[in-house]
Amino acid sequence: MARPRMSLLDLEEVERIQGTSLRILAEVGVHIPHAEALERLGGAGAEVDRGRSIARLPERVVLDAVAAAGKQYVLHGRAPGRVARYGYGECNLMSTPGQFAWFEARTGQRRDPTLADARAAITLGDALPNVTVVGAMAVPLDVPTPIRDVVVTAELVRGTGKPTRTWPVDRASTELVLAIYEAVAGGPSALRERPMVETFLEPISPLRFPETGLDVMIPFIERGQPVSVGPMVMASGTGPTTLAGTLAQENAEILAGIAIVQAFAPGHPMMYGGIPHVMDPRTSTCSFGSPEQGLMALAMAQIGQAYGFPVYVNVNLTDAKRLDVQAGLEKAASLVLAILGGADQLGHAGIVGADHGAGLDWLVVDDEALGFVKRIARGFEVDDDTLAYDVIAAVGSSGDFLAEDHTVAHFRRELFLPSPRWTREPYDAWDAAGRLDMGARAQARVDEILGSHVVPTLDEALDREVEAIVATARRTLLD
Repeated sequence: MARPRMSLLDLEEVERIQGTSLRILAEVGVHIPHAEALERLGGAGAEVDRGRSIARLPERVVLDAVAAAGKQYVLHGRAPGRVARYGYGECNLMSTPGQFAWFEARTGQRRDPTLADARAAITLGDALPNVTVVGAMAVPLDVPTPIRDVVVTAELVRGTGKPTRTWPVDRASTELVLAIYEAVAGGPSALRERPMVETFLEPISPLRFPETGLDVMIPFIERGQPVSVGPMVMASGTGPTTLAGTLAQENAEILAGIAIVQAFAPGHPMMYGGIPHVMDPRTSTCSFGSPEQGLMALAMAQIGQAYGFPVYVNVNLTDAKRLDVQAGLEKAASLVLAILGGADQLGHAGIVGADHGAGLDWLVVDDEALGFVKRIARGFEVDDDTLAYDVIAAVGSSGDFLAEDHTVAHFRRELFLPSPRWTREPYDAWDAAGRLDMGARAQARVDEILGSHVVPTLDEALDREVEAIVATARRTLLD
């Protein structure tokens, strides 16, 4: 099978980056403002300065944690067969769990997101074929902050049969979020056996972990749900301006997160989140669409895979605020690199600009892009049948191949057959149809799905149980 793969670093370069990361952890250490995490790391052999909340991690502690960590897992949706598999050589696309602004496709205006926007995004994510894990896309500002995570989680499990992702903000809401997943799974044992959600532990670069993030992580570990560690080191800002230095720091922060999780639960399943960015030197803002974004994603895929982990990278992103040429160039470049590098998860889909908001038409385009690039990654077969000598000889120099049995047998697998979001029709047909670009056709697809897609509902007893948990959140988390 002629299947394209790509690497950026040679073995020596991977080892030098990894070695620098180990030196950072052993000599500089990481700031962990969390008493229990520090205690666990100390018990695992770390040198802990409790007064300064600094842990220095000897090489042995880090490598033992890497060796112990689970490196394959499956997330399950409530619908049978709707799964996301990590560590199995498969590619997963996640719609963003939430943005604090919402872009209206028809007006181009940005506004505050609502719970209705989240419901629409969940329905769309459920329908799109290349979205594997569904996020709410919107942080609904019409829902009070203390209960927002619980309300959104209830909408997620009602609105899609696929695996879902949510971002709880504190320990109290996390307990209720996980109670919803336990109810949907069929109880604590069922959720542990068939995980439905993972938590995302994001270090604060440089070399610091958030106390609240560690607090949120613990209930996920206790219930057997996977943990993804993903710092967003920003070259020239929160990391060195050199890409190699940023990668070394990013890797160090990920390894520290792995060591923390394994200190709580040896063997716990984890994903390596290599998601560095760069700071634009003119604006001092984080760039999502730089060429360095794709280079670092490819390199992080190599580094994480060298440890054996499934890898999550931030690609298919852009700094553009419209679905224009810049968006297409920036998104496609990094997406191709990540796919050919073998990354397990790509994210987050549906984002407009560098976390400037989310848009439903953007999610449709991201879904289409992944289908296109998956065809590139699949490559093609070279054997007697596909070399097609017999049919070439039969057609000779005076015919065509359109009606040949060989064509009928192969074209559906061999060729990318684009959806109506793409244009391949003759100019006159395109002109007569209204000269629509992909953005307009994507919005039409949004309208079509929201007008027709039906998600199987929860049974009445389970729906009442979920609503009771939301009611508990309103009663206990609101002042």
